Amino acid sequence: MRTFRTSFALVATLALAMTACSSPEPSTEAVPRVSVVTVGPQRVQRDDELPGRVAAVRTAQIRAQVGGIVQRRMFEQGAEVSAGQALFQIDPAAFRADVDSALAALQRSEAALSRSRVQSQRLHALAAAQAVSQQHRDDASAEYDQARAAVNEARAILSRRQLDLRYATVSAPIDGRIDQALVTEGALVGVADAEPMAVVQQIDQVYVDVRQPASQLEALQRGAGGGDALPVTIIGAAGKPLAERGRLLFSGVNVDARTGDVVLRILVDNPGRQLLPGMYVRARVPRGAPSDALLLPQQSVLRSAGGQAYAWVIGGDGRAVIRTLELDGSVDRQWLVRHGLQAGDKVVVEGQERLQEGVTVDARDWPMPVAKAAAAGAAAQG
Repeated sequence: MRTFRTSFALVATLALAMTACSSPEPSTEAVPRVSVVTVGPQRVQRDDELPGRVAAVRTAQIRAQVGGIVQRRMFEQGAEVSAGQALFQIDPAAFRADVDSALAALQRSEAALSRSRVQSQRLHALAAAQAVSQQHRDDASAEYDQARAAVNEARAILSRRQLDLRYATVSAPIDGRIDQALVTEGALVGVADAEPMAVVQQIDQVYVDVRQPASQLEALQRGAGGGDALPVTIIGAAGKPLAERGRLLFSGVNVDARTGDVVLRILVDNPGRQLLPGMYVRARVPRGAPSDALLLPQQSVLRSAGGQAYAWVIGGDGRAVIRTLELDGSVDRQWLVRHGLQAGDKVVVEGQERLQEGVTVDARDWPMPVAKAAAAGAAAQG
């Protein structure tokens, strides 16, 4: 019996020792791994995207300067025309007849002038010999002056009739693109017509009129550098850029009392004729000159329940802390930070859901996407 008890005690002691040796130690929680980006000053150009409307640089309404029947249309509708190119032909027969009549009247006046000259010279000679009275000599001089005036009048009438004949061929006053014809062959046109015969618009360059808050006008004018070319991008309805550069001409002299905006007129080159008068576009206009700023990827900025922006920052001791941020809009899909960060801070981009205040983290550099890296490199070079 004593031997059995001794054996049982020995087995129990061995089992207890084995159990103690096989018991796991308490596990420690793994250090969270996060991706961070080190912020630094970058050259940033702030832009405003504003609605605008396109207007032609020059617009000419083609109107008849003499009345008559349209015989021919001498252009292709929608084509490019040059200054002085014939567009319409009004029946010139009546104007040619007027020119011939005025020419005949001039010839009669010149013949009368020649006769008056000879008569005046003869009477002056006789008056010097006291063969005729002084009255006859004065009358001859007056008739000669009247004949000269009649010749000048006849020449002016002839010039006017020739001008009417030239106006019978309606020409383009400017280079540009002509719209559709608003009259057809056989139509009766006149000087007092309310509607033009056609419209020519110069659109190799166009104006883009946009509205800008008056508070930002001074910064925009400084960035324009006294009218130099601005990196204005004109965007069409489909979101496709239609022009890349423009020149700020002037701003309106009045501020809209309802909106606080002023009108800006930008001159834009339009060699491809993609911008058409009356088209609504959006103009990406720079807001002042480029400046240095801190940028953050959008996914690194979080919002509290009250809407306050904040980000996780890894301190020098490797611990995560929260920084509240003041943002100033976005540039190229990155937040521009006005207050809350300093150059050299490491901001968490990925892995924020595993963080707590003061926890030690395993920080790795964030693998920036290729497109963003190329954009950041271009901005740094600029």
